[in-house]
Amino acid sequence: MRGEKCKWQWLFAAALSVAMSGTPAFAGDLNPSAAPGPTMRPLSELSQPWDQTLPASERFKLVMGGAAVLDKETGLVWERSPDITEHPWNWDGASSAPHVCVTKTTGTRGGWRLPSIQELQSLYPLGSGHPFQNVQLKGYWSATTDIGWTTSAWVSSPSPSGVAWGIYDKNAKFYVWCVRGGSGLDAQ
Repeated sequence: MRGEKCKWQWLFAAALSVAMSGTPAFAGDLNPSAAPGPTMRPLSELSQPWDQTLPASERFKLVMGGAAVLDKETGLVWERSPDITEHPWNWDGASSAPHVCVTKTTGTRGGWRLPSIQELQSLYPLGSGHPFQNVQLKGYWSATTDIGWTTSAWVSSPSPSGVAWGIYDKNAKFYVWCVRGGSGLDAQ
């Protein structure tokens, strides 16, 4: 009996040493079996929009059947034609600026929001060759409020020299230019 037990221990030890030796693992090789497929690309091929400065003719691309514009520099999607009805920022129902964006359907898509002040300012100067329509020189509301002035929000205006901005009472009326994507932080 004692010899039988030693024989089994010896066989187990031999099998374990073969398994633990330098032979390939049972799981196989961990390297990819082939080059990346059509849905996979190496990181070196992915463009990072934040490292680009493009002329307007290359920067913007019409999407959603021409109802929206993809900004290739930021990755954001903007309405092609901003709402040029003046709205207060305050949440007073359907006419408030945040509500206009949240309930908007453009290019058969929802998911719109007010842009942050930084996102809005990233559009300016638009330059010649941009595809936007009805862009006015008057201000557009942003979602950015200020901790010091909770009754106010930031407004950005395109101007011939680039951009102007300021903080205004939320009861004031400005235009609305909705955006999709990004984080949309609303506090400073």
